[in-house]
Amino acid sequence: MVAARNLIGLWAPRSFCAILLVAAAGCATYLTPGGGVNIETLFKADPDIAELLKLEPAAPFPARVAVVRVQASGYYSQGNRCYGSGRYCVVTTRDVEPEASYDTLAKLPQVAGLALMNRMLLPEKLTSAKDLRQSAATLKADLLLVYSLDTGFNIENTDIGPLALITLGFLPNKKAKVTSTASAALFDVRTGFVYGVAESTSMEEQRATFWSSSEAVDNARKKAESEAFRKLVDEIGKFWNDILRTHAARSPSPWPSRTTAKQ
Repeated sequence: MVAARNLIGLWAPRSFCAILLVAAAGCATYLTPGGGVNIETLFKADPDIAELLKLEPAAPFPARVAVVRVQASGYYSQGNRCYGSGRYCVVTTRDVEPEASYDTLAKLPQVAGLALMNRMLLPEKLTSAKDLRQSAATLKADLLLVYSLDTGFNIENTDIGPLALITLGFLPNKKAKVTSTASAALFDVRTGFVYGVAESTSMEEQRATFWSSSEAVDNARKKAESEAFRKLVDEIGKFWNDILRTHAARSPSPWPSRTTAKQ
């Protein structure tokens, strides 16, 4: 059993757990998930600011949108894994995103179709947004929506970082909270132009004594992440209307063979 030194005052010491091992199966633990990705780093891999400023939008409207979730390389959560290695990885199992939120995205005006990206289309090595854009191009997508969830755990004003073990079952009656921030950026698949970014945050707060099992903690995580994603979709809807006002009047040549498909 491992416990972070700076958190030793928040739960029972090892000696206490050792005594309880005789009567119980031991002190349960919960491994916090890995971190999120600062999405700005995906489209700022090229340090040449002048080149970034030359990027122009080229997507036609109605537009097909590919959607993908990225996390820090090596991301892990209970019941979920990440695909790929490099600067980030891709989560292809959707365990916290409400299906209704995808329906909301698909029903936005001037959206011709929504495609959820899977690992069959992705390279194993992931270094920049270009890798995702190339995969989106195989779907004949015009726009690429990239999002990430960054979730933190806190017990009585003490933060617990990603991939850290929390000892459960003997936490004092203090406030525990899970805070999740969902962030997203919308890319032009053809050029890499960034149409806009959005962000939202949600928090679940309860007494630490409720964290008596890994399932209880993970349920709090999922609830916070699900709500953060739902709010993120609302924010995307707001800036989507601005995108249409600015860019939908243009009519560049679309991809050949624009068929609607949902992966």
